Amino acid sequence: MNKCVFLDRDGVLNEDRIDYVYRVEDFVIPDGVPEALRSLKEAGYMLIVVTNQAGIAKGLYTRDDVMACYDYLQQQCGNIIDDIYYCPHHPDYDTQSLTRKPGSLLLEKAMAKYNIIPDASWMIGDALRDMQAGRRVGVRTVRIANDTQLSGDCDGYAPNLLEASRFVLGYA
Repeated sequence: MNKCVFLDRDGVLNEDRIDYVYRVEDFVIPDGVPEALRSLKEAGYMLIVVTNQAGIAKGLYTRDDVMACYDYLQQQCGNIIDDIYYCPHHPDYDTQSLTRKPGSLLLEKAMAKYNIIPDASWMIGDALRDMQAGRRVGVRTVRIANDTQLSGDCDGYAPNLLEASRFVLGYA
C-alpha cells in the first residue's frame, strides 16, 4: 500500500495563464516547486499529476504538447514525479467524461494501479474542482489560494506548493 500526493498542474506546478500553457517556453515553474516535491518524496509520498487539459478537445494543442511540458517539468525537478494522468476532454467540445475533474476517475485509476491508501493521501490543487475530485476518493485536500476566507471546501490552504507541502508534512 502506498501514500500519494495528487497534484493539479496549472497554478500548482507551473504558473497559470489566462490562455493555455502548452509550450515549454511558456511553462514557468514557480520558486519552491522542486523543493516541495523533494520534501514530499523524501517523506514517502508518491507524486502523481492529475490535470484537465481541455485545450486538446478545443484543438489548441496536442497530447504531445502536454507530454513535452511534463517531460520538461520532470527534467527541472529531477525526474521525481511518478506519473501523470490528464483528461483531454471538454463537455462543450467533444464529450462528457468522468476523467475530467471534478470527476474522480483519473484519481481512481491511479489509486488502483499504484495501490494507494486514501486515508494517507492528499490532493493539492488551486480550484474547487480539484478539492471535489479529491474528496470523492477520500483523500485530504489542500487548496493553493491567497484568500483564506474561502469556503471550507478543503482541509487546508496555502499560497504555493512549498507551503502546501509543509502543511501536508506537518499534518501527520
